[in-house]
Amino acid sequence: MNDPTLTVRVSRGGLHLSGEGYEQHFSGISGIVLMRREADLLILPVLLAQAGGYLIKRKNLAGDRVAHAPDFFRANGIADDEEPELQVVWDRSEAGFIGQGEFAN
Repeated sequence: MNDPTLTVRVSRGGLHLSGEGYEQHFSGISGIVLMRREADLLILPVLLAQAGGYLIKRKNLAGDRVAHAPDFFRANGIADDEEPELQVVWDRSEAGFIGQGEFAN
């Protein structure tokens, strides 16, 4: 992993990744697990879809990806009509990305 930071966007209940961001950080990954830990968002890669989580689907020819998770975002206060951009940072100890304070009120 070259750059430990990633910008993701939440829109209409989906977590959107650019094609470049996906290739750099999630290449070969078929899904993610989204978790809330206090005010932080955790995005954990899942190697096999059978392990659970949200599937990462290709959404266009540019290679952009989306993981539809409206239940997760609604339950954590992000409405379908909101489109926040989130900065997440790789955390080696968590083996995933953390968006610190993303759920702070």
